[in-house]
Amino acid sequence: MDDSASAQPAAPDTIKPRSELRDTLSFLLKLAILVFIVRSFIFAPFSIPSGSMLPRLLVGDYLFITKWNYGYSKHSLPWSVPLIPGRIFAKDPARGDVVVFKAPPGDDTDWIKRVIGLPGDTVQMRGGQLILNGQAIPKQRVADFVVPVSPNSPCDPVFTEATGEGATVCRMPRYRETLPNGKSYDVLDQGQTIADDTEVFTVPAGHVFLMGDNRDDSTDSRFPHAAGGIRYVPIENIQGKAVVSFWSTDGSASWILPWTWFSAARFERIGEGF
Repeated sequence: MDDSASAQPAAPDTIKPRSELRDTLSFLLKLAILVFIVRSFIFAPFSIPSGSMLPRLLVGDYLFITKWNYGYSKHSLPWSVPLIPGRIFAKDPARGDVVVFKAPPGDDTDWIKRVIGLPGDTVQMRGGQLILNGQAIPKQRVADFVVPVSPNSPCDPVFTEATGEGATVCRMPRYRETLPNGKSYDVLDQGQTIADDTEVFTVPAGHVFLMGDNRDDSTDSRFPHAAGGIRYVPIENIQGKAVVSFWSTDGSASWILPWTWFSAARFERIGEGF
């Protein structure tokens, strides 16, 4: 008997068609999860919105903050998603660290300031000089801070100066402070203001005292919440530590004029650490 006559051809394997939409959505979901993890636990970008941290940080600077230095809280997560109770792997910042944080109470905006006082410290400004734990912090006069006037670097007329090349710069008195742990940084002093003489502040447990380097143009821990200040900031509110600048623009670029994207860039500021 000829079996070949009764043999049936094998059915082809059924191949399910690929769904491009499904693949795209799967990729986007994985990418979103990766970005969430990186921004929450490793590093995140931050842009400078004001001149309160002059001379180190200018409006239009972009920097990276690392997220692991002080532990993690809900404020480590994008939009402060309440997935982390309290703070885990907690560690106090060091005096002189520049940190990004959520300003209390109930403020959902990101701020950036320098850590001056730790829990238990006393902090005071007296005649424009920082007093930490009863000791005057050395304040040395250094070369003036000079920056070209631009949309991102406006200047009070008192400090505006014309150069011989037809440009206009902002020239401000600059000083160098050195904290007891050896950390040095530059501050600006625009003259006598109400922020130059304060009461003695005692930093409570679990909090830090933060100040801007532009001492006469910074709303910080020297001011109460009612006056727009931040007073003592819970360490839980700190999101991360500023580590390096990765971009800077003077604000003169136009989106419809691509060549201005390069002329507005302040390349010399890229890569500056803290």
